[in-house]
Formats: sequence, structure tokens, C-alpha cells
Amino acid sequence: MRLTQLPDSYRIDVPLVAAAVCPYPPMIVPEIASGAAPELAGLRAACDVAIRRIASSGARSLLVLGSDSSTIDYVSPTRGSFSPWGLPDGDPRTPLPLSLSVGAWLVNRALGQNHTYRMATVAADEPADGCVRFGRRLGDDGDPWALLVMGDGSACRGIQAPGYDDPRAKPYDEMVARALATADLDALLGLDPVLSAELMVAGRAPWQVLAAAAAGGRWRATLEYDDAPYGVAYFVATWERV
Repeated sequence: MRLTQLPDSYRIDVPLVAAAVCPYPPMIVPEIASGAAPELAGLRAACDVAIRRIASSGARSLLVLGSDSSTIDYVSPTRGSFSPWGLPDGDPRTPLPLSLSVGAWLVNRALGQNHTYRMATVAADEPADGCVRFGRRLGDDGDPWALLVMGDGSACRGIQAPGYDDPRAKPYDEMVARALATADLDALLGLDPVLSAELMVAGRAPWQVLAAAAAGGRWRATLEYDDAPYGVAYFVATWERV
């Protein structure tokens, strides 16, 4: 796999025509969840709907965007590996973060193994202005494109949550849900990186990249899923250009 930093000259020349937002808990993969797999059946179904919707939008290419420790364009994407979660598949040497491993799994599940796509990550701690610059550089050469954005909400929704219980978490997640349901770009761009980090939010930077990439368009937004089954907020949404 060849990794390159995204060049500054990589600008939007054609419109983003559709976007989907999905979360990336490893438990979304039934083989990892094992006996608990039915608990996230509704989430899987919502992701299927969202991904198939953007695939039928007229987009000629798809970019799967996640977050990691750095901002990288994966020129030759693979599905990565779930071996750290006990599933002996893929290549454990593949340096693909969980966000993209789950994203690839969801695309392959919804669209089939032969569907092609590109992959990129944005640094999880990227400031908002950096996310805006990144989003404005995304796109494909010459064709309408779609974006699949991988990101979780807060991980502090109750005593069973990874970050325990934080009273700020639910209002934060409710605001994100409203923003995704209405394509409120300003609300997403206004997410506080410090508060987001304190609430263990994995989607803040990718959502802000989405907001920048979607600027200048009119969007029909649908919130397909909004729940926190394990104390972590999961959202599924679709945006279609109108």
C-alpha cells in the first residue's frame, strides 16, 4: 500500500453530490459481536440504506473518510484487518485504521466486493480551520463524487460508557443529530475540538471536513439512526444535493 500526503493542489473541481455519515464500532461486524450481533442489526440496516442511497446518487466515485493520528490519502485502499478484535481476516500488517476498516466493510456489505472507492483520514485532533482546508481540497478529477464519513459521537453516555457518564454528552450529541438531520454546516463547523476530545468524540474532525466539502450546495438531509446502545452515540445520516 502506498501512502501519500494530500497535496495542496487537490481542489474541488466537480460537485459533491451525496454524502453519508456512519459510525465505526467494531461490534458492527457480526463475526466480532458474535452472540450480541442482533443488538446492532438496526444500525447495520441503516448503514446499508445510507450507503446504497449515495451509491445511486449519480456519483462516479466514492471517498471513504475516517480519522486517525494523521491526515493521509490511501492511494491503494484495502479492507485492513479486524484481527485485533479476534477476527482472523485480512492482513494484520496493513496500516489501516479502524474507521476505514469498518468503512470498507460497510461498503463491501452494501454494494458488493467489486465496488471501487478511495480512502483518506483526517487527523483526529485537526483544528476546525485545518478541517475546512482539507474539505475544500477533496474531490475527484472530472466527475461528480460521493463521500462516506466515518465517525462516532460522544462516548460518555452513562456509567457503562467508555468515558463513564458526563452530563455534557447528551446535549452535545443532540446538537450533532440536529445538524446532521438538517445539513447545518455552521453547527458542525462550530463543534469545539476541546469539548469533543473531553467527550471522546471520534467524529468531530471528519464531520467538519464534510461541512467544508458540502459548502455552497443545497442539501436534502435524512437522519437514519440516532442512538447510544453502549454509551457511545452512533449516527447514520444521508445528504443529497438538490
